[in-house]
Amino acid sequence: MSIAKHYETGESLPEDIYSKLLATRTFRAGSYSLRQVILIWSCTRSMYLGGSESIYDVDQRISQKTQVIPPLQEDRFLCGFSHIFAGPYAAGYYSYKWAEVQSADAFSAFEDAGLDDIKGLCFEQAMKETGKKFRETILALGGGKAPLDVFVEFRGREPSPESLLRHNGLLAVSV
Repeated sequence: MSIAKHYETGESLPEDIYSKLLATRTFRAGSYSLRQVILIWSCTRSMYLGGSESIYDVDQRISQKTQVIPPLQEDRFLCGFSHIFAGPYAAGYYSYKWAEVQSADAFSAFEDAGLDDIKGLCFEQAMKETGKKFRETILALGGGKAPLDVFVEFRGREPSPESLLRHNGLLAVSV
């Protein structure tokens, strides 16, 4: 709200408009996450094959568990999803979601340091310390160490999906 002011009058953004803007940030976040899960599984469907099931049977079975509206029986999305046929890229498709998990968790280090308490007495020092640690680990060690080791060095633990779920409005915020 400190930067949401009218350019001529300086009037603050009305609270109801701010609330609506905030709500759009997480609109359909669950659907988007499920879509990513479906695409990840699409790239790894061959692992689910067995017995007399066709790839389309497997697609239907997985879709029943992950989609709000099940696909039509004649759906052949798999035929047009080029990532499946893109060689080694297909196996790494999950990395999109994994990158989101790590990004949200890294950002939460700044939240933990008091990002939302800009007027707090320790804000500036905590942000400097967290920023310095981020620079010395994530940015400086980038490709020089295994990514998981770099993340653990920054956060002191392995990545957790909690921050991503919270940022997407899919996990209750503790007050």
